[in-house]
Amino acid sequence: MAFIVTDSCIECKHTDCVEVCPVDCFYEGPNFLAINPDECIDCGLCEPECPVDAIYAEDELPPDQIPFIELNEKYSKLWPNITQQKEALPESEKYKTIRNKIDLLRD
Repeated sequence: MAFIVTDSCIECKHTDCVEVCPVDCFYEGPNFLAINPDECIDCGLCEPECPVDAIYAEDELPPDQIPFIELNEKYSKLWPNITQQKEALPESEKYKTIRNKIDLLRD
């Protein structure tokens, strides 16, 4: 089982989670992070680090976030690996409480 990055990350892309990941399983897209489920060791260190509560254990995923299982797997195979913390996106404060942002996800 893996941890999953969900809708809340879109247009925020805080990378606090990346800094604590012992296996470097995060991948960076233009406005979203993805976790490679084959690399994630289910340690849970990333979940409490996310300031917008965008990371869930797969078995605790809210029903409306189920599509993100497939999206994390897909994008983690397409995007470059990220191993160091960066600044959040410039408008992250504006987007942090907005839900249902999947239409804003960019490849």
